[in-house]
Amino acid sequence: MANYHFTTKDFEVFNIDGLEPRMAALIDHIRPKLNNLGTHMSAFLTEHTGDVYYPHVAKHLRRKTNPPNDTWVAFATHKRGYKMLPHFQIGLFGSHAFVLYGVIYESPEKANVAELWQQKQQTLRALPEDFIMKKDHMKEDYTLMRDVTDEELTAAVRRLKEVKNGELLFGKVYPPEHPALKSDQAFINELEETFLKLIDLQ
Repeated sequence: MANYHFTTKDFEVFNIDGLEPRMAALIDHIRPKLNNLGTHMSAFLTEHTGDVYYPHVAKHLRRKTNPPNDTWVAFATHKRGYKMLPHFQIGLFGSHAFVLYGVIYESPEKANVAELWQQKQQTLRALPEDFIMKKDHMKEDYTLMRDVTDEELTAAVRRLKEVKNGELLFGKVYPPEHPALKSDQAFINELEETFLKLIDLQ
């Protein structure tokens, strides 16, 4: 039984038509894993950062018509929410699972994070080639770090600071056939290793 890693059945949830049927399958198949990941990885982040992290599992309560195209658990140092802060995410679209750290457009911390990342360009550049950069957390699109030029990285950080709806996240993606999704232990090991690299961006 898969308690942590995502399976083909989980990815197929996003092929189900209709809000209620998709939400029912999401709650049944995916949400228990997000809850488990939230418990495990919030403790891991707390241990390795010295700050208390709280898990926030997406509920999709605002959706009235269109079914969600992705779902996730986010981790932040605020108990009541995460969108206003730099945060970590674990989740999945129909095409891939993802692990991310960054800041989204709702956050008043965007300028501060951008200034920090301007000083940490070498740390960003040192992320492994198979990590990704993402400028919109709601879209499946991403760019592999091996394909991001120095100029593009600098421009993305500047955009985070200067553009109202600017976002910037870094992390890793896992298609359904990825070896990390073959077992709970493989996925947990991969998540912990990836989170340690993303913690360096703080």
